Amino acid sequence: MNLTELNRIATAMVAPGKGILAADESSGTIKKRFDAIGVESTETNRRDYREMLFRSKDAMSQYISGVILYDETIWQDAKDGTPLVKLIEQSGAIPGIKVDEGTQALPMCPGELVTVGLDKLAERLKKYYERGARFAKWRAVIDIGSGIPSMTAIRVNAHALARYAALCQAAQIVPIVEPEVLMDGDHDIDRCYEVTSRVLNKTFQELRVQRVALEGMVLKPNMAISGKKCAKQASVEEVAEKTIRLLKACVPAAVPGIAFLSGGQSDEEATAHLNAMHKLGPLPWGLTFSYGRALQAAPQKAWSGKAENVAAGQSAFSHRARMNGLASKGEWQSSLEKKAA
Repeated sequence: MNLTELNRIATAMVAPGKGILAADESSGTIKKRFDAIGVESTETNRRDYREMLFRSKDAMSQYISGVILYDETIWQDAKDGTPLVKLIEQSGAIPGIKVDEGTQALPMCPGELVTVGLDKLAERLKKYYERGARFAKWRAVIDIGSGIPSMTAIRVNAHALARYAALCQAAQIVPIVEPEVLMDGDHDIDRCYEVTSRVLNKTFQELRVQRVALEGMVLKPNMAISGKKCAKQASVEEVAEKTIRLLKACVPAAVPGIAFLSGGQSDEEATAHLNAMHKLGPLPWGLTFSYGRALQAAPQKAWSGKAENVAAGQSAFSHRARMNGLASKGEWQSSLEKKAA
């Protein structure tokens, strides 16, 4: 393992003013997104859509540091025969790959899940590295509800995340470690804070046990935020303050960077929260975005599967990428959204 090189890539992934595009939707998830805009989810349509994003020169070169790909996408070529991975590299961004294989029910723990995909991961990582991937992603899912999460679910998922991270580093690939505490319930921000704290502490304990070099990884956590069904939604300032307090308590300074998931927040909420956190600096690690929906909902709608809408789709993507790029330096203002509209 060349830790200097892993650290260089991890640091580039969280460079000031740039963030990571999560374009790794599974076939099922992208079908839902396409259904919403009336587009059939064929391999060609999925390719065309992602090619549109990767050819958005302004967005990709100025605001996107890396792209997380799905297994189908990493092997695809653009219409003109250029591998999609090459399009990403040509823009100056780093190609990455989602390597987990989704979730299964966790035995003896009703309502809880464990992420799978460790079998044969070492061989898969070798192939992905040869194709150009320099980082990977694995998502663990922790739900908040009545009597959950159990310590079993937290521990099992933290153990799998650390095993994945160690395998990545052995393959000279930077692991994005993503323990996501879902915001689907009716819990308040303090319950989210408490559960996320337990999840992060257990995750870093496992990472140490499995000898993962913290300098060669990126953390992709949720923010401390109210559940979607909670009657009292925390303010932007409270989300920022509690998230930063939580991260400072749980995330060692050796980690080069933290790239948040948007986790069901609206486009503007995800941007505003990230921006507000940068008002609370200086911070011990790079702090940026690794958004899927919050970067893609607008371009998907603008594109709607029509070749004549490619420019409109790219324009919508560039706008969201720029807004989040500014937020990752604390330079975003809501008036910039209105100007674009």
